[in-house]
Amino acid sequence: MAVPNQKPSGSVHLGTVQETLLIPLYGRAVESRKPEPVLRDPAAEAMVAAIDYDFARFDGGPSLVGTVLRTNLFDHWVRAFLAEHPDATVVEIGTGLNTRYERVDNGRAHWFELDLPDVIELRRTFFADTSRRHMLAASVLDDSWTAAPLATGGPYFLAAEAVLAYLPEKDVRRAVDLLAERFPGALLALDTTGPGMVDTQDTHDALSKVEARISWNCPDPRLLETWRPGNHLLASHTFTTLPTEVHDALPAEHREMIARMEELRLPQVEDYSLNLVRLADLAD
Repeated sequence: MAVPNQKPSGSVHLGTVQETLLIPLYGRAVESRKPEPVLRDPAAEAMVAAIDYDFARFDGGPSLVGTVLRTNLFDHWVRAFLAEHPDATVVEIGTGLNTRYERVDNGRAHWFELDLPDVIELRRTFFADTSRRHMLAASVLDDSWTAAPLATGGPYFLAAEAVLAYLPEKDVRRAVDLLAERFPGALLALDTTGPGMVDTQDTHDALSKVEARISWNCPDPRLLETWRPGNHLLASHTFTTLPTEVHDALPAEHREMIARMEELRLPQVEDYSLNLVRLADLAD
C-alpha cells in the first residue's frame, strides 16, 4: 500500500460540511494502529500526522469504528465489482481524504475522485493524478464533472460515502437523477440516515464536535426506488446486519461490539443504512 506524499499541510481551512471528512480519516488512522484492525491504512496515519487539527476531539466514541465498518463494506462492494469488471471505472463522490484506491485498486481500473475545490486543494497536498487516477474539483450537482469518467466508457461504480446526507432532499434527488442520467445502469453505494440519528446529532459523539448537520432524513432506503423508474435497491445493511462474509472476517473485538449493538437496538444505529443501488437504465 502506497503512503501519500507526507507534506505538512498546516492548519486546514475547509467548509463546514467539508470538515466532516476528517472524522473518517481519523477513524481509519486509529484503526490502522490496532494490533488486529479491520483494515490497514498507513496513508491515513501519515495524513493525520501531517495535518494540524484537533483530532483528539473525536476520541472515545464508537463512531470512529462505525466509519471504518462503513468503509470496509464499501471496499467489499468495490472489490466484488472490479473482480467482475477489472477495467471498469470507480468514481468516489465526496472523496474527502479517502484512500480506497490504495486499498482496493487492481492495477487496471480507472479512478476519479470528486469533491469541492477546497477539499481537492487539500487532497493535492498528499496525492497526484496519474494515468488512471484523477481528481475532480466540483460539486456533485455540477454535471460538467461527468465528462471525464464518461470518456472511459465504464462500466461504473459510484461511491457516495458520508456525503449525500448533508444535502437537503431536493439536492439529493437532483444528484441521484443526474447520476442515473449520465451513468445509466451504474452501481451506486451510499449511506442513508433516518430520524434516530438526525434527531440526536447534537449529542452525537462525533457530529456534536463539528458545525455540520445532517439534513436528509431517509427512514427507508427503498424510497430510492420510487425516485426514478428502474432504480433497484440491491442491498441494504445496518451495522448489525452486515453481509455474513464481511461480518465473519472482522476481528473478534468488532464482532463483539456489533453483538452488543444488536442487543441494545439503538435507533441511531438501526436506522442508519449502507446501501447498494443499481441506477435506472431506461434502455433496458
